[in-house]
Amino acid sequence: MPSVAHDIKDLSLSEEGSRLVDWADRDMPVLREIRGRFEQEQPFRGLRISACLHVTPETANLLRAIKAGGAEVVLCASNPLSTQDPVAAALVGAYGISVYAINGEDDDTYYRHIMAAVDHRPQLTMDDGADLIGVIHSTRRELLDSLIAGTEETTTGVLRLRAMEAEGVLGVPIIAVNEAQSKHLFDNRYGTGQSAIDGILRATNVLLAGSTFVVIGYGWCGRGVAERARGMGANVIVLEVDPLRALQAAMDGFRVMTAEQAAPLGDVFCTATGGKQVLRGEHFEQMKDGALIANAGHFNVEIDLPALREHAVSTSKPRPFVEEFVLQSGRRLNLLADGRLINLVAADGHPAAVMDMSFANQALSVEYAVKQAETLENRVYVVPPEIDVEVARLKLSALGMAIDVLSEEQQRYLESWTEGT
Repeated sequence: MPSVAHDIKDLSLSEEGSRLVDWADRDMPVLREIRGRFEQEQPFRGLRISACLHVTPETANLLRAIKAGGAEVVLCASNPLSTQDPVAAALVGAYGISVYAINGEDDDTYYRHIMAAVDHRPQLTMDDGADLIGVIHSTRRELLDSLIAGTEETTTGVLRLRAMEAEGVLGVPIIAVNEAQSKHLFDNRYGTGQSAIDGILRATNVLLAGSTFVVIGYGWCGRGVAERARGMGANVIVLEVDPLRALQAAMDGFRVMTAEQAAPLGDVFCTATGGKQVLRGEHFEQMKDGALIANAGHFNVEIDLPALREHAVSTSKPRPFVEEFVLQSGRRLNLLADGRLINLVAADGHPAAVMDMSFANQALSVEYAVKQAETLENRVYVVPPEIDVEVARLKLSALGMAIDVLSEEQQRYLESWTEGT
């Protein structure tokens, strides 16, 4: 296959990447079925689509489906450290998709790659963190006129987009894939729960059993991390600012307290809020010697990295994904994966079986946006319920599971108010 425009680490890694993509494809039957339908129906024929996503084998299978539907696709990374270079090579060399992503790229390269995706003049965007749509709104507003819609994959991006909508500056319809039940109930909870713990263990090889594990944020991602940490034998503390979520954590059996109270107790800290500076200088001052600090949220701003560096008298790299900060007191704090997504930097991200549902939502939401282009307004939409239900139905079918169907009488009863006790 002839090469397409790209900026990747090494095209010769294509064969290795293809094996990784094929391995993930085995556990993505829903997306595979959608890809087959797209290939026949060509819903994106002639459309330009730019994606700013984590460059993983699962993402590769999503983009294969989008391209099979007739689209001209360009991909850039949504995180400087999450790119799997062999996968980027496979997308270019084996699947003919333009990719601009290199693992470990600096900030200038990261935004240059985003601009390459912007220069594709997309009619549809696919984001994980809202960086692509954010750049279009801030520096290339002329592209909004030809932009049909966009999709957003993650909590952090949805927060940014809802803020844009609230301020009246959102210039394109966005479908919040993260809000689909078949996404956040599974991807955020089971995917993040497993892969964040996996990343922490790969980075450090510590024993979690008997440790005190502090989870900051009890949304679906935080719940997943807390559940998996408890399953590994850790004593879990949850920090929250939302009273309802805090109460849920307490009734789920976790200790709930403030960051100030938890700082001297934790052996491992993992942020999962989508917010900024939830671990700060005053917390670092109280942490015990050897504490591990990780982030499972999209951006590394959840940890106040400038404050951590300011408190340190020296730093070192004892392991590939660990930076040790020695404080004035002699205590050592260990930052994992540069404060970026621990599951994608130090591990392989979510398992393909759960990304199958998330990316099925992505693919079907893009198709929905194309079909409904004339009716969509410039606001953030949730995934239509019929797509949510269809993804769950396809997944159950792929797993060989059947469920009951309501009889006509049962359906009438549930929809009626006249029949009582």
